[in-house]
Amino acid sequence: MRVVRTKPRRSRHRSPLPFVLVNMAITADGKIATANRAISSFGSDRDHEHLLELRSTADAVMSGARTVDSAKINLGPGGIKFQRRRLRRGLAEFNLRVVASRSASVNPNAEVFRRQFSPVIVLVSRRALRARIARLRDVANEVRIFGGLEIDLDAALRWLRAEWGVKRLLCEGGAELNDALFRAGLVNEVHLTVCPRIFGGRQAPTISDGTGFPNLADAARLRLKSWKRVGAELFLVYSVQN
Repeated sequence: MRVVRTKPRRSRHRSPLPFVLVNMAITADGKIATANRAISSFGSDRDHEHLLELRSTADAVMSGARTVDSAKINLGPGGIKFQRRRLRRGLAEFNLRVVASRSASVNPNAEVFRRQFSPVIVLVSRRALRARIARLRDVANEVRIFGGLEIDLDAALRWLRAEWGVKRLLCEGGAELNDALFRAGLVNEVHLTVCPRIFGGRQAPTISDGTGFPNLADAARLRLKSWKRVGAELFLVYSVQN
Protein backbone atom coordinates (compact mmCIF):
# COMPACT_ATOMS: atom_id res chain seq x y z
CA MET A 1 0.00 0.00 0.00
CA ARG A 2 1.43 3.36 -1.03
CA VAL A 3 1.74 5.97 1.71
CA VAL A 4 0.34 9.31 0.57
CA ARG A 5 0.80 12.48 2.57
CA THR A 6 -2.08 14.92 2.58
CA LYS A 7 -1.30 18.04 0.59
CA PRO A 8 -1.49 21.41 2.35
CA ARG A 9 -4.11 23.89 1.20
CA ARG A 10 -2.98 26.03 -1.72
CA SER A 11 -2.10 29.60 -0.82
CA ARG A 12 -3.80 32.43 -2.67
CA HIS A 13 -0.50 34.27 -2.78
CA ARG A 14 2.48 33.46 -4.97
CA SER A 15 4.48 30.79 -3.19
CA PRO A 16 8.08 31.49 -2.22
CA LEU A 17 10.83 29.12 -3.23
CA PRO A 18 12.16 26.40 -0.94
CA PHE A 19 15.60 26.80 0.63
CA VAL A 20 17.76 24.57 -1.58
CA LEU A 21 20.85 22.70 -0.38
CA VAL A 22 23.19 20.77 -2.66
CA ASN A 23 25.20 18.02 -0.97
CA MET A 24 28.00 16.16 -2.78
CA ALA A 25 31.13 14.17 -2.02
CA ILE A 26 34.05 15.04 -4.30
CA THR A 27 37.59 13.86 -4.83
CA ALA A 28 40.58 16.14 -4.32
CA ASP A 29 40.46 16.86 -8.07
CA GLY A 30 36.77 17.76 -7.94
CA LYS A 31 35.22 14.60 -9.41
CA ILE A 32 32.02 12.92 -8.24
CA ALA A 33 32.49 9.68 -10.21
CA THR A 34 35.09 7.91 -12.33
CA ALA A 35 35.67 8.60 -16.02
CA ASN A 36 33.31 5.81 -17.06
CA ARG A 37 30.64 7.68 -15.02
CA ALA A 38 30.16 4.76 -12.67
CA ILE A 39 28.72 5.90 -9.37
CA SER A 40 31.28 5.13 -6.69
CA SER A 41 30.60 5.29 -2.98
CA PHE A 42 34.01 6.70 -2.11
CA GLY A 43 33.13 8.77 0.96
CA SER A 44 33.65 7.55 4.51
CA ASP A 45 31.02 6.33 6.95
CA ARG A 46 31.08 9.86 8.43
CA ASP A 47 30.26 11.31 5.02
CA HIS A 48 27.28 8.95 4.69
CA GLU A 49 26.14 9.93 8.18
CA HIS A 50 26.39 13.59 7.15
CA LEU A 51 24.16 12.90 4.14
CA LEU A 52 21.50 11.34 6.36
CA GLU A 53 21.80 14.17 8.87
CA LEU A 54 21.05 16.66 6.10
CA ARG A 55 18.12 14.58 4.90
CA SER A 56 16.69 14.72 8.40
CA THR A 57 16.43 18.53 8.08
CA ALA A 58 14.69 18.58 4.69
CA ASP A 59 11.04 18.34 3.69
CA ALA A 60 12.06 16.76 0.39
CA VAL A 61 15.10 15.07 -1.18
CA MET A 62 15.67 15.39 -4.93
CA SER A 63 17.93 13.58 -7.40
CA GLY A 64 18.23 13.34 -11.16
CA ALA A 65 17.28 10.31 -13.24
CA ARG A 66 20.83 9.09 -13.80
CA THR A 67 21.60 9.15 -10.09
CA VAL A 68 18.43 7.24 -9.25
CA ASP A 69 19.06 4.69 -12.00
CA SER A 70 22.73 4.15 -11.22
CA ALA A 71 22.51 3.14 -7.58
CA LYS A 72 20.13 1.34 -5.26
CA ILE A 73 18.97 4.43 -3.41
CA ASN A 74 15.50 5.16 -2.10
CA LEU A 75 16.06 8.81 -1.02
CA GLY A 76 14.53 8.02 2.36
CA PRO A 77 15.55 9.27 5.83
CA GLY A 78 17.86 6.34 6.52
CA GLY A 79 16.41 4.58 9.52
CA ILE A 80 14.54 5.04 12.78
CA LYS A 81 17.21 7.30 14.34
CA PHE A 82 16.75 9.88 11.61
CA GLN A 83 12.99 9.45 11.51
CA ARG A 84 12.92 10.38 15.20
CA ARG A 85 15.11 13.41 14.53
CA ARG A 86 12.65 14.54 11.88
CA LEU A 87 9.75 14.23 14.28
CA ARG A 88 11.61 16.18 16.97
CA ARG A 89 12.15 18.96 14.42
CA GLY A 90 8.44 19.04 13.66
CA LEU A 91 8.84 17.46 10.22
CA ALA A 92 7.00 14.53 8.70
CA GLU A 93 8.56 11.21 9.73
CA PHE A 94 9.44 10.48 6.08
CA ASN A 95 10.59 13.06 3.57
CA LEU A 96 8.99 13.62 0.20
CA ARG A 97 11.08 12.17 -2.66
CA VAL A 98 11.54 14.01 -5.95
CA VAL A 99 13.09 12.72 -9.18
CA ALA A 100 13.95 15.15 -12.00
CA SER A 101 13.85 13.44 -15.41
CA ARG A 102 13.32 15.88 -18.28
CA SER A 103 12.61 13.13 -20.86
CA ALA A 104 10.92 10.77 -18.36
CA SER A 105 13.70 8.26 -19.01
CA VAL A 106 14.09 7.24 -15.37
CA ASN A 107 13.65 3.49 -14.96
CA PRO A 108 10.21 2.71 -13.47
CA ASN A 109 11.83 -0.31 -11.79
CA ALA A 110 14.37 1.85 -9.91
CA GLU A 111 14.71 1.29 -6.18
CA VAL A 112 13.10 4.63 -5.34
CA PHE A 113 9.76 3.38 -6.73
CA ARG A 114 9.95 0.03 -4.95
CA ARG A 115 9.97 1.46 -1.42
CA GLN A 116 6.59 3.04 -0.73
CA PHE A 117 7.08 4.69 2.65
CA SER A 118 6.56 8.24 1.29
CA PRO A 119 5.34 9.91 -1.91
CA VAL A 120 7.55 10.01 -4.99
CA ILE A 121 7.14 12.96 -7.36
CA VAL A 122 8.64 12.90 -10.87
CA LEU A 123 9.34 16.20 -12.64
CA VAL A 124 9.51 16.08 -16.44
CA SER A 125 9.49 18.49 -19.37
CA ARG A 126 7.18 18.56 -22.39
CA ARG A 127 9.83 16.72 -24.43
CA ALA A 128 8.93 13.53 -22.54
CA LEU A 129 7.07 10.89 -24.53
CA ARG A 130 3.52 10.18 -23.40
CA ALA A 131 4.21 6.45 -23.14
CA ARG A 132 7.09 7.08 -20.73
CA ILE A 133 4.97 9.42 -18.64
CA ALA A 134 2.22 6.82 -18.48
CA ARG A 135 4.63 4.16 -17.23
CA LEU A 136 5.92 6.49 -14.53
CA ARG A 137 2.39 7.36 -13.41
CA ASP A 138 1.92 3.69 -12.63
CA VAL A 139 4.74 3.75 -10.06
CA ALA A 140 4.97 7.38 -8.85
CA ASN A 141 2.48 9.33 -6.80
CA GLU A 142 2.54 12.23 -9.22
CA VAL A 143 4.23 13.14 -12.51
CA ARG A 144 4.25 16.86 -13.30
CA ILE A 145 5.29 18.59 -16.50
CA PHE A 146 7.22 21.87 -16.28
CA GLY A 147 8.92 23.62 -19.18
CA GLY A 148 9.58 22.76 -22.83
CA LEU A 149 12.89 21.15 -23.72
CA GLU A 150 14.18 21.49 -20.16
CA ILE A 151 12.43 21.30 -16.81
CA ASP A 152 11.44 24.76 -15.58
CA LEU A 153 12.96 24.25 -12.15
CA ASP A 154 11.86 27.64 -10.82
CA ALA A 155 8.22 26.80 -11.55
CA ALA A 156 8.66 23.24 -10.28
CA LEU A 157 10.14 24.34 -6.97
CA ARG A 158 7.41 26.94 -6.46
CA TRP A 159 4.84 24.21 -7.09
CA LEU A 160 6.54 21.90 -4.55
CA ARG A 161 6.36 24.69 -1.98
CA ALA A 162 2.71 25.53 -2.72
CA GLU A 163 1.30 22.03 -3.21
CA TRP A 164 3.47 19.90 -0.95
CA GLY A 165 4.68 22.37 1.67
CA VAL A 166 8.36 21.93 0.79
CA LYS A 167 10.26 24.66 2.62
CA ARG A 168 13.65 22.96 2.60
CA LEU A 169 14.83 20.88 -0.38
CA LEU A 170 18.00 18.78 -0.42
CA CYS A 171 19.47 17.99 -3.84
CA GLU A 172 21.88 15.06 -4.12
CA GLY A 173 22.83 15.37 -7.79
CA GLY A 174 23.65 14.49 -10.35
CA ALA A 175 25.90 16.94 -12.10
CA GLU A 176 23.45 18.12 -14.76
CA LEU A 177 20.66 18.72 -12.26
CA ASN A 178 23.05 20.67 -10.03
CA ASP A 179 24.15 22.72 -13.04
CA ALA A 180 20.55 23.57 -13.94
CA LEU A 181 19.82 24.63 -10.37
CA PHE A 182 22.93 26.84 -10.23
CA ARG A 183 22.16 28.47 -13.58
CA ALA A 184 18.61 29.19 -12.46
CA GLY A 185 19.90 30.83 -9.28
CA LEU A 186 17.97 28.39 -7.09
CA VAL A 187 20.75 27.04 -4.84
CA ASN A 188 21.13 28.62 -1.41
CA GLU A 189 23.75 26.42 0.22
CA VAL A 190 26.40 23.90 -0.86
CA HIS A 191 27.79 21.10 1.29
CA LEU A 192 30.96 19.47 -0.02
CA THR A 193 32.89 16.56 1.43
CA VAL A 194 36.41 16.56 -0.02
CA CYS A 195 37.74 12.99 -0.01
CA PRO A 196 41.42 11.98 -0.28
CA ARG A 197 41.30 10.47 -3.76
CA ILE A 198 42.19 11.45 -7.33
CA PHE A 199 40.02 10.07 -10.13
CA GLY A 200 41.25 12.13 -13.07
CA GLY A 201 39.79 11.86 -16.56
CA ARG A 202 38.37 14.50 -18.90
CA GLN A 203 35.03 12.71 -18.96
CA ALA A 204 34.75 12.26 -15.20
CA PRO A 205 31.85 14.41 -13.93
CA THR A 206 32.18 17.27 -11.47
CA ILE A 207 29.43 18.55 -9.19
CA SER A 208 28.09 20.84 -11.94
CA ASP A 209 28.29 19.63 -15.54
CA GLY A 210 25.97 20.35 -18.45
CA THR A 211 25.62 23.82 -19.99
CA GLY A 212 27.51 25.73 -17.34
CA PHE A 213 28.03 29.49 -17.14
CA PRO A 214 29.38 31.04 -20.36
CA ASN A 215 31.16 33.96 -18.66
CA LEU A 216 33.16 34.37 -15.47
CA ALA A 217 30.96 37.30 -14.48
CA ASP A 218 27.91 35.01 -14.52
CA ALA A 219 29.43 32.25 -12.38
CA ALA A 220 27.82 31.31 -9.08
CA ARG A 221 29.67 32.92 -6.19
CA LEU A 222 30.15 31.09 -2.92
CA ARG A 223 31.03 32.24 0.59
CA LEU A 224 32.61 29.77 2.99
CA LYS A 225 30.39 29.43 6.07
CA SER A 226 32.16 26.65 7.91
CA TRP A 227 34.66 23.85 7.56
CA LYS A 228 35.57 20.82 9.59
CA ARG A 229 38.19 18.12 9.25
CA VAL A 230 37.24 14.58 10.20
CA GLY A 231 40.03 12.10 9.61
CA ALA A 232 41.29 12.62 6.06
CA GLU A 233 38.12 14.34 4.84
CA LEU A 234 37.13 18.01 4.80
CA PHE A 235 33.48 19.00 5.30
CA LEU A 236 32.83 22.41 3.72
CA VAL A 237 29.67 24.49 3.82
CA TYR A 238 29.18 27.42 1.42
CA SER A 239 26.39 29.92 1.05
CA VAL A 240 25.56 30.95 -2.52
CA GLN A 241 25.67 34.68 -3.20
CA ASN A 242 22.74 35.03 -5.61
